[in-house]
Amino acid sequence: MARFEVRRRNYLAPDGSIDRPLPAFATDPKLLVELYRSMVLLRLFDRKAVALQRTGRLGTYAVSLGQEAVSVGIASAMREDDVLLPSYRDNGALLWRGVKLEEILLFWGGDERGNQFSGPVHDFPFCVPVGSQAPHAAGVAYALKLRKEPHVAVCMFGDGATSKGDVYEAMNFAGVHKLPLVFVATNNQWAISVPLRLQTGSETLAQKAIAAGFSGEQVDGSDVVAMRAAAEEAIAAARDGKGPHFIEAVTYRLGDHTTSDDALRYRSAEEVQAHWKEEPIARLRSYLVGQKMWTKADEEQLAAECHERIEAAVERYLTTPPRRAETMFDNLYADLPEAYAAQRRELAGEHDA
Repeated sequence: MARFEVRRRNYLAPDGSIDRPLPAFATDPKLLVELYRSMVLLRLFDRKAVALQRTGRLGTYAVSLGQEAVSVGIASAMREDDVLLPSYRDNGALLWRGVKLEEILLFWGGDERGNQFSGPVHDFPFCVPVGSQAPHAAGVAYALKLRKEPHVAVCMFGDGATSKGDVYEAMNFAGVHKLPLVFVATNNQWAISVPLRLQTGSETLAQKAIAAGFSGEQVDGSDVVAMRAAAEEAIAAARDGKGPHFIEAVTYRLGDHTTSDDALRYRSAEEVQAHWKEEPIARLRSYLVGQKMWTKADEEQLAAECHERIEAAVERYLTTPPRRAETMFDNLYADLPEAYAAQRRELAGEHDA
């Protein structure tokens, strides 16, 4: 009989103490501080985006509260030439890879110019349909292998996506062809209002990779060191031709699913409060302070810098002129069919002879 196991990885305890020897990269204070700064920026940016939505200046928005370590940790392990296929809650990964704050706001403000972002041109845009980016990722990884390019595709989705056939089909295809692909499932315990226990009968999400022919592991998704380490190893193995890997980032969504959700209707405030003790930013800050890598003055300066950066981005977003109506037809076809071309001309005020 074949035997399998799912291992769990963590390094920093919720109080910032060390549970096991840290990976090599964690001896670099500059990198740890950069990871911390990125998570803080993401949290403060999310807070501002929610305020914009509440005042009618932004559309529905998905915050990363409590799970900032997942997207930041994963993206920090990628090379620029690797390909990111994010879900709608992975702003931290996009920001790490060079996307501007105002570009994210443009997208959530309903302006597709936000997808013409400053990050790597080969990265995919936000994927709102749950799990549909997984087959795209398998196709990307297959192309990378076919072209013999030393790059890796990284596909991120939530725990709810693992209930979708798209994800299973992509995993099966990746396993059969040993594709350079890393799947990252953010298990934040809730798929909107549906708890994990009603999503799956499996003890872990990571074990789902076994049926597809490759390994999976659980990682403490509130430990950015663990997330970076797991991603670094998985991406390196995929780059070396060892095939796909599945990372289950076990964390907790401290906020609502989106700004159109009210999580208090399906979970208790006591449950949420208990998970605040595990959140990633305080955890890393405690470690940095204990190692004399971070001070109160550093924290105050970071808060001021983030505030200035975010406010400047909001100003650029709010002062961006709206798109002309006829541009809705752009980027749909290589050659716009005449039926649509005529509508475009009409909206542009052009009249056929």
